[in-house]
Amino acid sequence: MARDLQAYILDVASDLFYRQGIKNTGVDAIVKAAGTTKMSLYKYYPSKDDLVLAHLHKSREAIRELLLQGLEKQADPQQKLLAIFDVFADLQADPSFRGCPFINAAAEFAEQGGAVQQAAADYTKAFRKLMADLARQAGIVQADELAGQLAMLIAGAMASEQIQKGSGAMINARKAGEILIAAAQAGASE
Repeated sequence: MARDLQAYILDVASDLFYRQGIKNTGVDAIVKAAGTTKMSLYKYYPSKDDLVLAHLHKSREAIRELLLQGLEKQADPQQKLLAIFDVFADLQADPSFRGCPFINAAAEFAEQGGAVQQAAADYTKAFRKLMADLARQAGIVQADELAGQLAMLIAGAMASEQIQKGSGAMINARKAGEILIAAAQAGASE
């Protein structure tokens, strides 16, 4: 039961953090929504910061799992790179979409060197590595450069869609990604 309560508190907190913002969500609101006590919350998460980091870890794993599911549908590395855009387009289509949890958290905790900033940076680094690995598999020599460009397109499309629902930003980002991938492959064949 204890493990279930810990997971439930995290689920409730993650939902509130994502919908309302981390700084706008107090421990009292989490306790009330979870139907538990502060003592129980602090038993599993000694501070709100620990709960925020657990939320970001949970978000990272959820996005990673969605990406892996999207990638396994494609055999070709180039199509896998483009499938990443499709995964994020599906996330944006969800009515509960409120932007990228890492961009949101980094904006709320802008101080450099903090644990939240580090968690967002670690997510970004791992995401770019995934894309660079796929680019290398596609025979692209400048894989890290392409991964940075594609990551920037995706982050921009996430922010655009957060600002204006139904903007089609990820569709446009995917089209730009196709152009960048083709140019990178053409450069590799020269």
